[in-house]
Amino acid sequence: MTKPSILILPGDGIGPEVMDQVIRVIDWFGSNRNLYFDITTDLVGGAAYDKFGVPITDETVAKALKVDAVLLGAVGGPKYDNLDFSVKPERGLLRLRKELDLFSNLRPAQCFDALADFSSLKKELVAGLDIMIVRELTSGIYFGEPRGIQEDNEGGRVGINTQRYTTNEIRRVARSAFELARKRDNRVCSMEKANVMESGILWREEVQWVHDNEYPDVELSHMYADAGGMQLVRAPKQFDVIVTDNLFGDMLSDVAAMLTGSLGMLPSASLGLPDENGKPKALYEPVHGSAPDIEGQGKANPIACILSFAMALRYSFNELDEAKRLEGAIDAVLAKGIRTPDLMQAEDMKPVSTTDMGDAILEALDGSL
Repeated sequence: MTKPSILILPGDGIGPEVMDQVIRVIDWFGSNRNLYFDITTDLVGGAAYDKFGVPITDETVAKALKVDAVLLGAVGGPKYDNLDFSVKPERGLLRLRKELDLFSNLRPAQCFDALADFSSLKKELVAGLDIMIVRELTSGIYFGEPRGIQEDNEGGRVGINTQRYTTNEIRRVARSAFELARKRDNRVCSMEKANVMESGILWREEVQWVHDNEYPDVELSHMYADAGGMQLVRAPKQFDVIVTDNLFGDMLSDVAAMLTGSLGMLPSASLGLPDENGKPKALYEPVHGSAPDIEGQGKANPIACILSFAMALRYSFNELDEAKRLEGAIDAVLAKGIRTPDLMQAEDMKPVSTTDMGDAILEALDGSL
């Protein structure tokens, strides 16, 4: 039987450090759960630019199109700030999303019990929090044309970005959100700015159409995105699944991130349409970015990247029990008070290194923590 395949792209900054711990976890599942993967490793972002002069090669994209899932660490860093926009490290990630047509970005905001006191909000507001933000990823203002910076008629310059959505783009990400809701608490809140943007009007109308015609069993509500940001910090547990466009999803998911206490705890999945085998093209990555200020210091929290692999177990490999096993191990580690520097709650707490956190999670998986 063919082993499921993963393309690993460690990337830049702390990406390789956290990915090393993920690889250890993947190896554990092979040795202890008879769950083996065909692993290929390649370059993306600044690492690819340093070697090939581009943020991702055609060959790497071809590999990504063939595997069952892509697992990415992080891209970017100050070393590449002065590069031309077309070859900046982030363009490698954007090309992957576009070439694989990964239109549905899933960003869970889940508060582990042991970290409820660590959030900037009161414990009672975040304890037990479990939100899924579904962000449209391949259209909207980040991709719309025309775009650019040009001179105006008064000797100045004007920056142009175009917010653009089609019926199909909205409906397919709405379906993704409704499908997820059916496996959760069966509630979707769609967020846009229909009060001031025509694209927002279209978004609201098309999400409503999908609900009325295909998912009438799921509870649907609509909210302006700015009000949604306010409600996320006022009463976040009112939400189950939030679906929104590329720009608002970018911002709202980072707001939700801090409800859990640290970006180092947040994974993400980017999914496309199912192929002939019923599996979607998929890319999994932590939300935290390359964090160049702590690169190479052993301070990086690997949990977000490990949780990204847990999402791969769930959404790409249908290994729900194994995903829960891994999430449970992380919960056990946190309950023991084991923390990387980003999760320090008191001055007398001693932080552990990236590798130490990996050790603890493996011990928890073994049941010996």
